[in-house]
Amino acid sequence: MIGNTDHIMINGRMTAQWAAVLTKRMAKGLAAVFALACFVMLAGVGAVDAAQPLDWQLHFQESASPVMTKIHEFHIFILVIIVAIVLLVLALLIYCMVRYNAGTNPNPSRTSHNTTIEVVWTVVPILILVIIAIPSFRLLFFEQTIPEADLTVKAVGVSWYWDYEYPDNGDFRFSSFMLETPESRSEKATVSGGVVEDYPRLLAVDNEMVVPVNKNIRLIVTSDDVLHAFALPAFGVKKDAVPGRLNETWFRAERTGIYYGQCSELCGVNHAYMPIAIRVVTDEQFDAWVTAAADDVEEANRLLAGMLKSERQLASVSQVGDDATRADSTE
Repeated sequence: MIGNTDHIMINGRMTAQWAAVLTKRMAKGLAAVFALACFVMLAGVGAVDAAQPLDWQLHFQESASPVMTKIHEFHIFILVIIVAIVLLVLALLIYCMVRYNAGTNPNPSRTSHNTTIEVVWTVVPILILVIIAIPSFRLLFFEQTIPEADLTVKAVGVSWYWDYEYPDNGDFRFSSFMLETPESRSEKATVSGGVVEDYPRLLAVDNEMVVPVNKNIRLIVTSDDVLHAFALPAFGVKKDAVPGRLNETWFRAERTGIYYGQCSELCGVNHAYMPIAIRVVTDEQFDAWVTAAADDVEEANRLLAGMLKSERQLASVSQVGDDATRADSTE
């Protein structure tokens, strides 16, 4: 407030002085909103589990591959630009309503053209689009340029499950079906020494695709019947599976663990029950698994589950030892 109400309203009209004060306060408020929006956008990155979607999740799943990392960066870059534009337009609208309403501006200008303004509102959007286009094309080029592959896996969409082939390792093939009951998910968690939360409803499968960590994986995608789409958010992978056509993409998983996706093309009545699960393991674990899988995939999965269970038990024992050491040092 500035002075008394006589400074604000004169004959029911807002004074120019009060309009200027209100405009300054509005600008400060919008700046605070912009800062808060940027904080929320950036704070959400990396705050979610990479393996699966979470309730009330903000932003994408945490990146687990170089492609997804670049997608994250581009997403935040565009989001900052969008928020800035929205707040700028909002500020201009509010300013015009406050500064040029009938009370503060009883004799409006009759100007119908302004060359400078018209040039600005034509050139500035073009420059913004160019600024967006350059990193966009770089990202597309990075996604589409497949590096020399350490492993090739073929994913075949079938109504309504996935088949996986390993042409570099004996050309064996197996099917991956969704685990439909809580009991089956609990059993799988017990066998691998994990927790049932690692095998979420509608995403957990009986046989995961298994790949080694920090290796370039060339992924060939096709379909045996109708259109499907292979999509795994944590890796930044999404590729259509088209009958009679081979599409390819790539990823490099940077951390071990299990990562989930789903078919993202409407493909029939059970489209929602066609999950994708990729198990990322160490080189030693993968070599043992793929050697056994060439003869018997089920036996290979049991072998891998045993190795994962032993690894978790050793990690648990090591954690207990570290906690005891820290406790002793503080006494």
